[in-house]
Amino acid sequence: MTPDYWQEACRDLSKRCKLMRGLVKQYPAANLRSRGNAFSTLARAIVGQQISVKAAQSVWNRVVEAADAISPPAILAMEVDAMRACGLSGSKVVYLKDLARHFDDKLVNTRRWPHMSDDEVIEDLVRVKGIGRWSAEMFLIFYLMRGNVFPVDDIGLVRAIEKHFHNGERLSKAEVVAYQERWAPWNTVATWYLWRSLEPVPSVY
Repeated sequence: MTPDYWQEACRDLSKRCKLMRGLVKQYPAANLRSRGNAFSTLARAIVGQQISVKAAQSVWNRVVEAADAISPPAILAMEVDAMRACGLSGSKVVYLKDLARHFDDKLVNTRRWPHMSDDEVIEDLVRVKGIGRWSAEMFLIFYLMRGNVFPVDDIGLVRAIEKHFHNGERLSKAEVVAYQERWAPWNTVATWYLWRSLEPVPSVY
């Protein structure tokens, strides 16, 4: 389901930002959609850490094929060698197992998250091994579909800002953070379209 703020955000961003106006016109159907599964969203975020969108999808497809189902019990039951054969690094195998254990043992309370602030959700999630701020922000965007998430450490977002506003010149983290105010309170939507400017096929976690 596309979040109900999407069209309002697109209209507002189009009025305020020439680049956004062009991207919204170029990708009129590029709406954010959730898979509606908290565990799967977090597992995909772990798989996608520090690799390209294309590589992450390839590894994920192999995990889906090798597992009986993408669920905590299924991941816990998978042999380490089988997970490594899917293209997962040793650390990502550990992270996925720990995530599955947290869900299986009910160490995380999924019902609380919709009622928590973005920072509270991030604080809750980073307790899980392998879930850092970036993975938690992907969860905020793709599962909870929060409207004002600005994942400053996301390489795609950073490269898009550098490309469109600085002729490809590398920016410091502080310089990237400064763009957060430009698109507030619709940073999620701005990030989505900046991703599209580099990768026309949208990611879905």
